[in-house]
Amino acid sequence: MDDHQPLYEAILIGDGKAARAATEQALAAGMDPLKLVQDHMMRAMAEVGRRFECHDYFVPELLLAARAMKSALEPIRPLLKNQSIGPSGCVLIGTVTGDLHDIGKNLVIAMLEGAGFEVVDLGVNVPPGQFVQKIKEKNPHIVAMSALLTTTMPAMKTTIDALKQAGVRNQVKIIVGGAPITQKYADEIGADGYTETASGAVALARKVMA
Repeated sequence: MDDHQPLYEAILIGDGKAARAATEQALAAGMDPLKLVQDHMMRAMAEVGRRFECHDYFVPELLLAARAMKSALEPIRPLLKNQSIGPSGCVLIGTVTGDLHDIGKNLVIAMLEGAGFEVVDLGVNVPPGQFVQKIKEKNPHIVAMSALLTTTMPAMKTTIDALKQAGVRNQVKIIVGGAPITQKYADEIGADGYTETASGAVALARKVMA
């Protein structure tokens, strides 16, 4: 692993140019692209998540690391497609109707993309019908919903009910999060999973897809 320590370190400190350069150098030397992702990039993002959980890293460091990871992935994506290796899964994400907050959602997107998931961002104030429409269009594996206000929490249940009525609820796993959300509330509305933190979203997404 030490052979590609510069790539690991570049992602850890959020240096996108260095991360991409290290990736291109490793590929030129004949490094297997999938091994590069799994053994070095994913390891770096796991360490970033750990530091964020321990309050050694904060939002700016998290976003910089995620951007560096995306830069490093750019020259690898075409090679993975050639090997018929797709993304970890597709996640449809949005902040529920009535809620205009997106910082938490954007952090989750950064972590999921850094872990190799394809993410479709619906934005904020997303009505139930838009979730239904995009599920039919994109066929995601997971639907992720965020809410920051107690007044918008009920929109999560309304959205899940809309998915049931449209006959698409069983096609996806639903995960929820946000400041006022709890595991108890997630269970009450019939969600498949809940995470308290952005960095926990990756582990949760993998768990519900397993």
